[in-house]
Amino acid sequence: MVSGENGEEERRRRIRGLLGLGFCVQGFRCFPWTAINFFLKDGLNAAPSTLQLLQSSANLPMVGKPLYGVVSDAIYIGGQHRIPYIAIGAVLQAVSWLAIAILPSSNISIFTITLYLLLSNLGASIVEVANDAIVAEIGRQPTSSSKKKQASSSGELQSFVWMASSMGGVLGNLLGGVTIDRFSSQAMFLTFGILLAIQFLITITFSESSLHLPKSPSNVGIRKQLSELTFALKKPEIAYSISWFAASYAIIPALTGTMFFYQTQYLKIDSSVLGISKVFGQAAMLLWSIIYNQYLKSVPPRKLISAVQVTMAVFMLSDILFMKGIYRNMGMPDSVYVVIFSGLLEVLYFFKILPFSVLIAQLCPRGCEGSLMAFLMSAIALAFIVSGYLGVALASYVGVTADDFSGMPQGLLIQAACTLVPLFWSSCIPEEKPRTEKKD
Repeated sequence: MVSGENGEEERRRRIRGLLGLGFCVQGFRCFPWTAINFFLKDGLNAAPSTLQLLQSSANLPMVGKPLYGVVSDAIYIGGQHRIPYIAIGAVLQAVSWLAIAILPSSNISIFTITLYLLLSNLGASIVEVANDAIVAEIGRQPTSSSKKKQASSSGELQSFVWMASSMGGVLGNLLGGVTIDRFSSQAMFLTFGILLAIQFLITITFSESSLHLPKSPSNVGIRKQLSELTFALKKPEIAYSISWFAASYAIIPALTGTMFFYQTQYLKIDSSVLGISKVFGQAAMLLWSIIYNQYLKSVPPRKLISAVQVTMAVFMLSDILFMKGIYRNMGMPDSVYVVIFSGLLEVLYFFKILPFSVLIAQLCPRGCEGSLMAFLMSAIALAFIVSGYLGVALASYVGVTADDFSGMPQGLLIQAACTLVPLFWSSCIPEEKPRTEKKD
C-alpha cells in the first residue's frame, strides 16, 4: 500500500514537472515578443501598418489548433501521442527564434521574419494543444490512491498549470522590460531559443507510460477522431457552453489599441509604466489561480464566470471616470491608474478561461480531450479576432482618432453594455460541475 502511494506521488510529481516546464516556457514567450517590435522598427525599418499586419498574420497558426488536436489524439509516435508533439513544437520554436537571432540582418527581410514567426507560433500551438490535452486527461482521472486524495480531479492541476504560465509571463515581462535597453533584440531571441532547446532535451526524457496517460485503441485514425470530436460537439452541454463562451468574447468591441494611443499619445504615459502594468496583470493572474484553487473550485461555473463578466463591465465603466479625470482630481496619478486598473482589465478577459477549462475537461468524453480543448482555444482565438474588428468599427462610429478622443467615453459605455449582454443567456453554461465518470 505504501509503495503504491509512493508510486502515485512520483507519477504526480513527474506530471507537474513536465506540465510546469511547458506552461512556464509558453508564458515566457512574452520575453522575445517584447523585442520583436523594436527589431522590426529599428532593424528592418518596418512601417506601422506593416508591423500591425505582420503581428496579425503571425497568429494564423493558432486557428488550426483543432487540427493539431485531432492529429495528436489519433496518431501515435513511438507509442506516445502527447510528449512527441510537445517535443516537435519546442523544436519548431527553437529553430525559428535561433534563426532570427543568428542570421545576419542583411539576410532577414519582412517576408522571412514573417515565415519564422509563423513557424514559431505553429510550434507554440502544437505544444499548447498537447499540454492542454494532458491536463484534460489527468484532470478527469480519479487518483489510484485513497479517495480522499481526489482533489486533483476538481481543478487542482488546471490551477497549477495556470500558475506556471502566469509565473512565466511575470518573469518574461520583467526581464523583457529590463533587458530591452541593455541587450540587442538578437540576444533576446538567442536566449529564448536556447531555453526552448533545453525544454526539448528535458521533454524527451519523459515517457507517457510513466505518467499513465490513457491510451486510445490503436486502430483509431483521424477520421474516427473527427467523428469523436463531432459527437462531443453535438452534446448540448458542450456545444451550448462553448458557443456562449466564444460569443462572450466576440460580442465585446476591443478598444485596447485605442486606449493604448490615449495613454501614450494624449497622457504621455512612459513605456516603462505600461510594462509594469503588464507585470501587474500577470501577477494578478497568478494570484487568481491560487485563489481559485483554494476557495473557488466548488463555486458553480455559471455563477463564477458571470461574476467575472460583470467585473469586466465595472472596470470599463471605471475607465470612463479615468478619462474624465475623476481619479486625477481625487489625487490618483494617471500612471498609478494605468498600472493597477488597466493591468487588471487586460487580464480579466482571461480569468474566466480557468474555471471554464475545468468545466469542459469534466464534460469532455474520453478519447478526444486534445481535439476538444484545441477546438475551444481556436474558438476563443477567432472570437478575439471578431472582437478586434468590432473595436475598429466602434472607434470609427464614435469618432475616435489618433488626435481626438472625445468620443472615447461613449465607446467605453457601449463596450460595457455589450459585456453585460451575454449574461442574459448564461443558462447555456451548466449550473453545477458534472461528476467524474467512474468508468467508461
